[in-house]
Amino acid sequence: MTRRTGEAPHHNTVTCVKHYGCKRVECRDRVRAYQAEWRRNRVGNLALVDAEPVRQHLQLLAAADIGPRRISTLTGLAVETIAGFTRPYGSGDGRRFGRKRKVRPEVAAKILALDPDSITPGVTHAIGSLRRIQALNVGGWPNAHLVTLLPQGNRPLHTLPRQTHLYARTADAIADLYDEIKDKRPERCGVRPASAHRSRLRAQRNNWPTIAYWADRMDVIDDPHFEPMYGVTKREIVAQDANWVMTTIGLDRASAAERLGVSKAYIDHAFRDHPEYAVEAAA
Repeated sequence: MTRRTGEAPHHNTVTCVKHYGCKRVECRDRVRAYQAEWRRNRVGNLALVDAEPVRQHLQLLAAADIGPRRISTLTGLAVETIAGFTRPYGSGDGRRFGRKRKVRPEVAAKILALDPDSITPGVTHAIGSLRRIQALNVGGWPNAHLVTLLPQGNRPLHTLPRQTHLYARTADAIADLYDEIKDKRPERCGVRPASAHRSRLRAQRNNWPTIAYWADRMDVIDDPHFEPMYGVTKREIVAQDANWVMTTIGLDRASAAERLGVSKAYIDHAFRDHPEYAVEAAA
């Protein structure tokens, strides 16, 4: 076996020891455990069974909108393990294999035990998907093009603004697409410049947060309770806060100004610029 030079790309499998001579204790222990399992498999063969029934059952589950991520949650199996029954899969060292033909009985039992009629497809709040699509719109990606990049059956873009929840599988597809194209220029990916320009104008008119804005807030992009303050000026914030303290607490304009740490004239200007928050009150 040819020994590769340089640092191993990762230390998650046995590749670093086999191909790079890694000396880490935990990696060596992983190899010994792998070899022991391989010997057990060779002796007992674990009574491997045909994977075709599992493959057919996965197709049945997919028809019921129960995808690999949902199955992984229900069974505790890795998503890659589940996906390997229906499409070619790869190993940690870059090798590719065909679909699984054999499966361990315990793995087959976990999958075959899933009844599509008794499983509710996973659902999640739609806000994260909506924010991702809007951010892509800001970047020049029109919905008409985005819909062609999503898997068949996961294309609710025209109804997304009106939805509160959607299938987790659809949300995953939108999140994966977002991560894939967020750093790409749409005009170089088949989007006509005129379409990209219209998408940007529409998004700007709606003041939708950009990809750059969300880059520092990915931990809250899926949080329906998080309110983006993108493009909101200090004067608008003061107008909103003054409206709240005056209508909820009952303060007059001077008291509201003192509470907010601004002058009464500043609140006057804020209400003038944002009349939707203006409150008529005694000076």
